Amino acid sequence: MCPRSASVNEELRRRSKERLLQAAVELVGERGFEATTLGDIADRAGSARGLVSYYFPGKRQLVQSAVHRLMHRTLEEALERAPRAEDGRERMARAIDAILGLARDRPVLMRQHMAGLLQAEGFVPCPEQRRLAELLRDTVARHGSRDVDSDYPMLRALLMGAVYAALVPGVPMPVPVLRAELFKRYRLDWELGTPPETTPPGGTADSDLSRFFATGAGAAPAAGTGVTPEAADGAAATAAADEPEPRP
Repeated sequence: MCPRSASVNEELRRRSKERLLQAAVELVGERGFEATTLGDIADRAGSARGLVSYYFPGKRQLVQSAVHRLMHRTLEEALERAPRAEDGRERMARAIDAILGLARDRPVLMRQHMAGLLQAEGFVPCPEQRRLAELLRDTVARHGSRDVDSDYPMLRALLMGAVYAALVPGVPMPVPVLRAELFKRYRLDWELGTPPETTPPGGTADSDLSRFFATGAGAAPAAGTGVTPEAADGAAATAAADEPEPRP
């Protein structure tokens, strides 16, 4: 049997990593951060436990990357859904609704994420966070900002503040009230985006998260290779044996 090419091995490693991200989101959403172990995440993903530390320095970094992936893909889906909107006001409304929708529909996960940002290591930059930032910066630019470098951090802060306010135990603010304040600030009509009384296509509470984490066409073999994603862990384990361990 011919050895797999470097490109096939890379694709399999990517799929293995993304199964870990999906498992982290699912388990933290079900149990909370403290009750979820790296071993639990590896078991849910069907991966070797040693691969978790190969890909991520620790649990906090893994969970932040996983939540940022979910936020990035949820926002991307909202912005690009049909009918696709080029209007900056509609895109801003969709962005606000997408992030508030995660707070409403995945409160445990998002509460744990916000709490993690307040820990000593704070905000951990990662590729998923950068993709999320790019989408939000583009939204700010299309909305008509003349100073994206200033207006993007403000939008990010307002969204984070709204998510926090919606999730404070004992005194949560209703999402429609927070939405109204954000819409007022950005001069958006209530009918734009996905008003609270309507259901967004796909729904952020959909229990099947695979579409947010899939690299290619689901579990299909890479084109022309005959290799299925189940072989990903073998390829990743080989890479782990050949490469130095990441620093904690």
